[in-house]
Amino acid sequence: MSSNRAWLSQAPRTLIVPICLLALAACGGKASHQLARAAPAGAIGVNSYLWRATLDTLAFMPLQSADPYGGVVITDWYINPEKPGERFKATVYILDSRLRADGLTVTVFKQVSDGAGGWVAAPTADQTSTDIENAILTRARQLRLSNLRS
Repeated sequence: MSSNRAWLSQAPRTLIVPICLLALAACGGKASHQLARAAPAGAIGVNSYLWRATLDTLAFMPLQSADPYGGVVITDWYINPEKPGERFKATVYILDSRLRADGLTVTVFKQVSDGAGGWVAAPTADQTSTDIENAILTRARQLRLSNLRS
């Protein structure tokens, strides 16, 4: 009879360890399941209006790289036919999945011809990046409104 009591007194201890392990294991995977539900299959990683507006706004420049999951658009050097002595390149970072003014960063690079067939870095006006950001945001709002109306 005492062996039955010993087994019964150890049973709760042997059950507590597996129950605790199961409880801890259940806690670990919850965040990844929520992330998987938040982004449907085939969705891009950034705001689709900002993405499309960026591509539309910079369509006159040759595209070097575009990553819709990371939200980065890099153009190749663009030479304005009216000013062949200078060229520009832009990099756009879309930082948010929401349509917000602070969810976008534009960096513009400028080079001028050195006269010997090479290019030298030159400063750009701060307003240039701001103007491109505003043009992208305006286009994104237009896309969103046209989507809401249809």
